[in-house]
Amino acid sequence: MKVAILDDIHHAYEGTSGVRRLREHAEVCIFTAPFGEAGALRGFDALVANRERTRFTRDLLERLGDLRVIAQTGNHAQHIDLAAAAERGILVARASGGFSVGAAELAIGLAIALMRQIPASHDAIRRGDWRVPMTRVLHGKTMGIVGVGQVGQHVARLGAAFGMRVVAWSPRLTDARASAVAVQRRSLEALLQESDVVSIHATLTAESRGLIDARRLRLMKRTAYLINTARGPIVDQAALVEALTDRRIAGAGLDVFDEEPLPAAHPLTALPNVILTPHLGWPTDEGYARFSEAACEVLLAYQAGRDVPRFTG
Repeated sequence: MKVAILDDIHHAYEGTSGVRRLREHAEVCIFTAPFGEAGALRGFDALVANRERTRFTRDLLERLGDLRVIAQTGNHAQHIDLAAAAERGILVARASGGFSVGAAELAIGLAIALMRQIPASHDAIRRGDWRVPMTRVLHGKTMGIVGVGQVGQHVARLGAAFGMRVVAWSPRLTDARASAVAVQRRSLEALLQESDVVSIHATLTAESRGLIDARRLRLMKRTAYLINTARGPIVDQAALVEALTDRRIAGAGLDVFDEEPLPAAHPLTALPNVILTPHLGWPTDEGYARFSEAACEVLLAYQAGRDVPRFTG
């Protein structure tokens, strides 16, 4: 089997245990820059796709005549034309690598950075301004988790470790499930009203798009912070800009946006009560190691003729 690992812009795959194992059974080529024309992938039986960095359109898939399997890392495949893949007999295997510990840790990091005014204090010292603001701690505050999948559950554990009270909402969250993951179940509206930090960890679906809209933002405390390390469109971005501008909420920590990269002149970039990061949640040392292992597992299983988890249309 001949395998291409695509879009390794961080040069993270070389040396991982998954790639070492895969090389014992297959020829592996790692692309650390865009592959350019489809012809560059001629002869590869298998591709490892890094999250959504490459869009697999019908046109591209039709040009990849040798391709038999895509090992898709992460939990999403909206960037792949699954119908076109199925028509061509290309299996789209799920190499999720588990949940993103990095996104969970970043959510807590953004909350701390906002509440303790870390970036602003750093910038002030660099300007020669030794100011000492009074800041807010996580301890004793209420953390509201929107979306109680594995990432949301890990954020809940981290919040509890800081001494926070953790409340949560998810469309299918029951009292029994909430008790099992050590959170208090709330309606979404009640969660927004009582939380000091609201952290978004829902999956982007037709139902969750625009979930946190202008009406729901108005339910939040003026002293509350919104954190989004999930997907940008879950929050109505225009309504959020308005809420932040009018100081209807204290601030926001955002790792995801409607449009990525975020345009340089976007209104969010001019707001002093916002911390912006460039989708840092998933690309971590641990994240790549997990993806490498997961891709290795599914490709070796495919090579051996065993069933593998897959995305279907």
